[in-house]
Amino acid sequence: MVTTTPLEAELLELAGSVPDPELPVLTLRELGVVRAVHARGAGTVEVELTPTYTGCPAVEAMSTDIERVLREHGVREVTVRRVLAPAWSTDDITDEGRRKLREFGIAPPRVRTSPSGPVPVELGTTRTQQTGPDDHTDPVRCPHCGSAETELLSRFSSTACKALRRCLACREPFDHFKEL
Repeated sequence: MVTTTPLEAELLELAGSVPDPELPVLTLRELGVVRAVHARGAGTVEVELTPTYTGCPAVEAMSTDIERVLREHGVREVTVRRVLAPAWSTDDITDEGRRKLREFGIAPPRVRTSPSGPVPVELGTTRTQQTGPDDHTDPVRCPHCGSAETELLSRFSSTACKALRRCLACREPFDHFKEL
C-alpha cells in the first residue's frame, strides 16, 4: 500500500493541475500521466510522470510545466522522473477528462472491456455503426451530434495518439483519441 503525506497529496494536486501541452483542455491529472509525488526532504520533491507513449514529444514540456508550477509554490528542487511501468493506457483518462474531450470536439477513447493485458490493434473496417441491441461493438461516436455512424479518414491526425474521423450523419470531421 502506497501512503502519501498531506504535503505530497497537495503537491500531486498541483502537478496534476498542469494543462496538457497538446490537449490544453485536459489537465495532466485528467489525462492520467502524473502518477505520484514524493517529498525527499525540505524543499525537494520527485514527480513520477508516465508518458502516453515512450516517444511522446510533449514529455519535456510537461516536465518543465510541472517544475514551474511546483517552484511557484515554494518547492526549491523538483525532479520529474519518467516511469514507464506500468505503461499508461487510455483507461487512465478520468471520466471528467473524457467529458472534456467530447465537449472540445474530440471523440474520447472507448473504454476497454478487458481490464488489463495487451490492447488489440484492429486494422479492419473503417466505418463504425450501431446495428442493434445485440451488437457488442463499441462504435466511435461523433462528439458533435452523437451519431454512431462514423468513418475513419486517417489512422493519424494532429498527434500520433489521435485518428481523423468523419461523421456520416452531420458530415463533420473530428479527432478520435485512439485506445491504447
